[in-house]
Amino acid sequence: MAVFRPDVDNPPKFILAPTGGETMKIRNTIIGAITAAVAAFSLPAVAQQPIVIKFSHVVANDTPKGHAAEFFKKKAEELTGGRVKVEVYANSTLYKDKEEMEALQLGAVQMLAPSLAKFGPLGVKEFEVFDLPYIFDNYDQLHKVTLGPVGRQLLDKLEAKGIRGLAYWDNGFKSFSANKPLHTPEDYKGLKMRIQSSKVLESQMRALGCLPQVMAFSEVYQALQTGVVDGTENPISNLYTQKMHEVQKHLSLTEHGYLGYAVITNKKFWDGLPADIRTKLEDAMGQATRYANQIAKIENDKSLEAVKASGKTQVYTPTAQERMAIKKALVKTHVDMESRIGKDLIKSIYKETGFDPNKLQ
Repeated sequence: MAVFRPDVDNPPKFILAPTGGETMKIRNTIIGAITAAVAAFSLPAVAQQPIVIKFSHVVANDTPKGHAAEFFKKKAEELTGGRVKVEVYANSTLYKDKEEMEALQLGAVQMLAPSLAKFGPLGVKEFEVFDLPYIFDNYDQLHKVTLGPVGRQLLDKLEAKGIRGLAYWDNGFKSFSANKPLHTPEDYKGLKMRIQSSKVLESQMRALGCLPQVMAFSEVYQALQTGVVDGTENPISNLYTQKMHEVQKHLSLTEHGYLGYAVITNKKFWDGLPADIRTKLEDAMGQATRYANQIAKIENDKSLEAVKASGKTQVYTPTAQERMAIKKALVKTHVDMESRIGKDLIKSIYKETGFDPNKLQ
């Protein structure tokens, strides 16, 4: 039975590491996990043990990604007849979003589903095209990219970082929330808005006159509660399951940007799997991807109704005129980011979706 051994002696050449005082703590945690894994593999019964895939993510179980991860676990274990065991660690219980990419590259965890914005800091800036506001107006446009050749070409760019891209999973379209009504572009000026680490999202917020604040997902609720930041952007399922609606008085259904995930694995681990196991895991991932993308809109719609029913947040739907005003304010980000993302890549997505920024003038 093939068993994965973390690559302790020959780690990938590129490691994304945090700066400052967190480095030693994170490395100690990861090294401890690897040491424990190596010790476990030395047991006499190792030949009878299943291949273990630790699947870490940072959102709640009751979200599209949370449900899809559990679905993948079920299918992977069924299709391999128990030769693979998938351990899902939700809600940052294993690694926070600042730590998980390094853990994957070191082999301390085998599978992640980070948001697409995480690949820009990794050095694959092309993924930030997904952060461009209003580049997709609906799921049909989106899937022409994520399920087509452009999406596959982007995933293949991760190979040089020691990462194998397996699939894209939808979450949904993001909307803005704050403790004041958000109807027009002027309403956003001066607000401190939490974002993921993304130059595109920084540009987006500055286009509205906001002050972007980069912050780990697990820290957002407390930051909103204490006023460290004034607002944020999220698909409604994340807003609701993280209880952010309890500390945000207003939600504007702008649906201005897409939040999705790439399911990724350690390339050395994946390539080292027995061929029959890898084929079955690819089947399980294909089924999980179809499931994830089917439930994304359903879960967000359910969460929106729950936010409304809570009575804690006033939900506002912008008029067509208000939405167009925000769209015009934000689309300048496309031009500003051409040199970073690549003009040809942006235009290739325009071609797939039919988006024409000139029609907004």
